[in-house]
Amino acid sequence: MAPTQGLSDRLYASFESKVLARQARRKRGSRRSDGSRSSPSWLASADRLGVRSAKALEPEAGDQCDHATSLRMDIHDWFESVSGKGWLWFVKRLSGNDTLLNGSHQAGAYLPKPAAFRLFPSVRDGATNPRAQFAASIDSHDTQALPRLIWYNSKSRDECRMTGWGGGKSPILDPDATGATCVFAFEQESLERDAAVCCIWLCSTIDEEAAVDDRVGVVEPGNGVLYDASGPLAQPFTSLADRSCVLATAEMSPDWLIQFPTAEELVSLSVGRVPGATGRIPDERLLKRRDCEFSLFRSIEDFAVKPRINEGFATVDLFVDFANSVTNRRKARSGLSFELQLSRVFAEEGLPHSRGEISEGNKRPDFIFPSAEAYRDSAFDPLKLRVLGAKTTCKDRWRQVLNEADRVPTKYLVTLQEGITTAQFTEMEDEGVTLVVPKSLHLSYPQQLRPRLLSLRDFIRQTRAACV
Repeated sequence: MAPTQGLSDRLYASFESKVLARQARRKRGSRRSDGSRSSPSWLASADRLGVRSAKALEPEAGDQCDHATSLRMDIHDWFESVSGKGWLWFVKRLSGNDTLLNGSHQAGAYLPKPAAFRLFPSVRDGATNPRAQFAASIDSHDTQALPRLIWYNSKSRDECRMTGWGGGKSPILDPDATGATCVFAFEQESLERDAAVCCIWLCSTIDEEAAVDDRVGVVEPGNGVLYDASGPLAQPFTSLADRSCVLATAEMSPDWLIQFPTAEELVSLSVGRVPGATGRIPDERLLKRRDCEFSLFRSIEDFAVKPRINEGFATVDLFVDFANSVTNRRKARSGLSFELQLSRVFAEEGLPHSRGEISEGNKRPDFIFPSAEAYRDSAFDPLKLRVLGAKTTCKDRWRQVLNEADRVPTKYLVTLQEGITTAQFTEMEDEGVTLVVPKSLHLSYPQQLRPRLLSLRDFIRQTRAACV
């Protein structure tokens, strides 16, 4: 196996030895002549058969990622190969500033500073723009690279990015990858040492993204989340969250050990935790509260879930049932939370609306303005009606809003997705969809598209003028 161009001797030696060790230990995941797998992962087999193997629930601690082998793993087996002692997952949806969508010369995935310092402690040495190099294998696309983590800390910048992926040929930088879920699995030998190896899965299908959701919950647009993958369940690092929105143990209700708080309760908690957001424009208010709510959710989950994990499980089935309940709760929170936060902002702005009510038949748009009753009144002027879909991501889901309200030809779609391609945006416009994006996220979109986006504040103003 020839080294990647420019790969340092030290990193390449480590990189190659880990690959060879992984190949030598390859006991599962090989394909039979008919194309089926001889030993599917516990999650994949559970989906198909409802049968779980106790052995499969114990990942090999040293099981390295599978680069440059002739047998390409599927994502379920890949997850097993990057789980166990020393493994951490950074999971995010790639934004337009992460890829080459916006033509940035410093393109590369953004990594929040707390996560970057946890994975690469050497960059905290006080230097200007310190960096740490690591070997990377994009296992989903059978390519390798030698990127580096850079903390841009000079002049007006203060952010960390993983750069140096090899330019436009890298799947990580492909503009079409904008909005895709990406899992960066780092192996770190100790807290004092930088992660030297990163195994990556860039999802290219809805099924692959669903497999990630099954492991960590819905992956929302934003800065990404760092997970500890050493145990039976991937757990987010609550210590890296916004401390103002992380509840202390004394603030936790004992009832939450029995019944997790509802989405409505979490939204109300987030509003109380960031009172200063009330005076902000709707776009900032929505994002601040949503970030806070996610931190609240994670801290409460940590409080409620860890004691049960520490107790252990008598049978594999009990563990799997518990794991499924955790991931299902994570998935259920996302979409409902977004709608509830939007509804709260609309109410604060004095904008009458109906949420989740029937337009006609069995169709239920996320929001109808000024009300579902007005929509169903055939005498009500259709020019005074608006319909809004709410989807945290829109890359593969925007078409769902097209047939939700027959009386309104133009559909509005509010999203948190950080960038889409010009071709996809044009396709949306051709189908009568107007995209609503919080103002601060507009910079993630190609420059020529930004004037055609609506901010949340502008949508509220225009809708109030048209419907009220």
